[in-house]
Amino acid sequence: MGKKINAASEKVDREKEYSIDEAVTLVKESAFAKFDETVDLAFNLGVDPRKSDQMVRGTVVLPHGTGKTVRVLVFAKGEKEKEATDAGADYVGADDLVEKITKGWFDFDKVVATPDIMGVVGKLGKVLGPRGLMPNPKLGTVTFDVAKAVKDIKSGKVEFKTEKAGVVHVPIGKVSFDKQKLVDNAKTIIDSVNKAKPATSKGKYMKKLYISSTMGPGLKVDISSVL
Repeated sequence: MGKKINAASEKVDREKEYSIDEAVTLVKESAFAKFDETVDLAFNLGVDPRKSDQMVRGTVVLPHGTGKTVRVLVFAKGEKEKEATDAGADYVGADDLVEKITKGWFDFDKVVATPDIMGVVGKLGKVLGPRGLMPNPKLGTVTFDVAKAVKDIKSGKVEFKTEKAGVVHVPIGKVSFDKQKLVDNAKTIIDSVNKAKPATSKGKYMKKLYISSTMGPGLKVDISSVL
């Protein structure tokens, strides 16, 4: 490892469980990259994601956003098209956008669609699905309230979903954020993941929790300091 990562790692006790306040302070102090690193939480949950009734998934709007500019595409027609545009959507349309995407255009980060146009959007399932861009009513991205959907995404709405081995990764902001803003965002995420516990999950639900910046070392977080 390089000198910078070694120096950052020396500041961290790998065995200690830090309070969320201590952890955020150390993450900010340990960041060394020339760019504004993203700060992430990584949960190790006591669930089996291979079982559909133990899948942990949801969305939450971070109180201080993610620090990232999100490009939102909306599939809508008529009044809803204007509503989406007024709400700040970057791209709005229907068949014209389907054609562009079919030809390989993907200059957007999130997709919202009204229910009445999902028949058209469904044609893109094979290209949007693998990229995690397919609108989903469970995530609030298939809705007639397109204005709210767009505003939520623009203001810092994030998704979380269980990966293999019961791991969930969620961004909570940037290293440049004030400490309290990162702490607030972290607590909001932790609370949401905790409330998403499946009824069929047995034993300890939140096994481990880590926080890290893009290039920095990971720190164990004392979950009891937050819940």
